[in-house]
Amino acid sequence: MAQKPIREFDVKNLFKQEWETYFQDFNFDFKSVLVSQSNSLHQAQKNNSWLTKGSLVVKPDMLFGKRGVNGLVLYKDKTPGDITLALADRWIQSKSKEVVKLKSGESGKLTHFIVEPFIPHQQDEEYYIAATASGVDDVLYLSASGGIEIEENWNQVSEIHIPIDADNKDIQRLIQKGFPKNISPKNKAVFEKFAYGFYQFYRDLHFAYLEINPIVIQNKQIYLIDSVARMDDTADFLMHERWDNLKFPTTFGMDNKCPEITAIEKADHNSGASLKLTILNRKGRVWTLVAGGGASVVYADTIANMCSIEELANYGEYSGGPTTDETRFYAETLFDLMTREKHPKGKILIIGGAIANFTDVAKTFEGIIQAMKKYKNKLLAHQTKIYVRRGGPNHQVGLKNIKEAAQKLGLYIEVYGPETHITDIVKMALS
Repeated sequence: MAQKPIREFDVKNLFKQEWETYFQDFNFDFKSVLVSQSNSLHQAQKNNSWLTKGSLVVKPDMLFGKRGVNGLVLYKDKTPGDITLALADRWIQSKSKEVVKLKSGESGKLTHFIVEPFIPHQQDEEYYIAATASGVDDVLYLSASGGIEIEENWNQVSEIHIPIDADNKDIQRLIQKGFPKNISPKNKAVFEKFAYGFYQFYRDLHFAYLEINPIVIQNKQIYLIDSVARMDDTADFLMHERWDNLKFPTTFGMDNKCPEITAIEKADHNSGASLKLTILNRKGRVWTLVAGGGASVVYADTIANMCSIEELANYGEYSGGPTTDETRFYAETLFDLMTREKHPKGKILIIGGAIANFTDVAKTFEGIIQAMKKYKNKLLAHQTKIYVRRGGPNHQVGLKNIKEAAQKLGLYIEVYGPETHITDIVKMALS
């Protein structure tokens, strides 16, 4: 399961879309605007008249937390008077022009902001609710002590473990049994019923993590003040319509995705196989073309352990039985990125993997061979040395074919089968 964070605006928009299904006994007045370069606050005003009718709250929507601690929340209690549309717009414009460095160390420019109405409320109306996967169970977290000090008050948080195969009656029973004892009577029944719907919403929409902190309860009126969420992106093909073409933005502090990475993600989305690629250092010397998620971790750790981490150029995998064409496209994309920046010591390409269960090694290697033929001149110009280790169905044919093809192309290659330890080729390449 790959957990990918989504924007706070998208979390609340999903709540809005699914509200009647899971929370029909409660009221949720969805008022939220996402401001970016393509949608200014004044443009949003045309369809959101509430922006001019009360005090506003503005904060970055960039997949990082502790925005208040970093001084990145504009709201009424911090200024003399209401936060008007004009004041909110000036604040967004000023924050968009500077490079922001968080206390956690990440830095970058703020490009997306969420704007909402300021909700006056009392401390005893703030609650905390979250859900996540933990081993074979889900865990539902509930507390009457919501807000920015939730971590300091974690001893007041109830943790309710729910087996993933629990039916509705079991879920209700477990929530009732583990419900916090210090919830005020006036909101106990409301929060308990909301918690049940919240967990169903979390599970049905394939969240990997979902948190509302705080959630404000005023009778049957619900306000989602702050939210954080990560999705299980492997469920995208199941949930595409309900997710409403959900986008997974680049995490704050990381470079925006290059077109090549976006193309790999699109190919991954349209395939039953798994195609993943992350560029760590475009100028790196060691590049990997690895089959299998577990193997990709093993190779990355071994390379990082044997040489400077800056030498490792990429991280990724092709697995799950990709076709010859899918493997060729993946390899061509990798070779294209690999041959843009020269390295004084030349380039090393690790084509590795464990012993496949069902992936036809000969077919996937045929895709790599086709990519090698296309990028022959560039691979030679970059003094590329290729080290191969693979096992699995038809691995003898695949290893023989890739060795012969590379030799005909004049490429340096060493080829090994499952009799060689999975990471020995790393030692050979870096020795």
